[in-house]
Amino acid sequence: MTQTEQKPTILVVEDEPTLIDTLEYNLTRQGYAVSIASDGFTALELARSLRPDLIVLDVMLPGLDGFEICRILRREMNVPILMLTARDDEIDKVVGLEMGADDYLTKPFSMRELMARVKAHLRRVRLIREEMEGGEAAADDRPPTAAALTFGSLRIDLDRREVVVGNEVLHLKPKEFELLHFLARNRGMALSRDLILERVWGWDFDGGSRTVDVHVRWLREKIEDDPANPLRIVTVRGVGYRFEG
Repeated sequence: MTQTEQKPTILVVEDEPTLIDTLEYNLTRQGYAVSIASDGFTALELARSLRPDLIVLDVMLPGLDGFEICRILRREMNVPILMLTARDDEIDKVVGLEMGADDYLTKPFSMRELMARVKAHLRRVRLIREEMEGGEAAADDRPPTAAALTFGSLRIDLDRREVVVGNEVLHLKPKEFELLHFLARNRGMALSRDLILERVWGWDFDGGSRTVDVHVRWLREKIEDDPANPLRIVTVRGVGYRFEG
């Protein structure tokens, strides 16, 4: 990291003192600027004031729980959210992802695994910013795209991270936006679910291809005139999906 580069900021939302100390120590050693919130209301205040690059968010918290915090923040910002929970329950994971979380770890977890996921999420944030700024770090190694992609009434504004259909501004979750952007800039190509998972969620994401199907369904409900008979995001049987411009 050069002297002119700013440290990535991570907000840790956790109420267990021992884990707070461990996370703060390890994240700081990796060169990140770390802020701590031990309850839900403080977490909201810090997230809004700091605008961190990543939030590590526990589910069980005093005040507001992690699911509610995630739901509120997702309406206000596109920051990646990595959720932590002590319960190894699939429904918790599904609820967290549906609330807008980007990733999920069950306690007890390996600190090495958490650091790898933090690094992967921050790398994706950096690549997206570089692409929006005209850098050369597109996920598929293509030249940088224009500031907006337009397909008839559908417009994807990369600078504002905004999608408009007709005159309506859509409220997309961060992963919905990244998925739509990836599909759109590879329009006409049949993309496998595994490739989509790797490029949008990262190689270290432990969810299955069902994650892609769920997010495609959500996107279709927002951008298709008839989600049951999609014309923009079409299914390629036995492969995955193709965006038709």
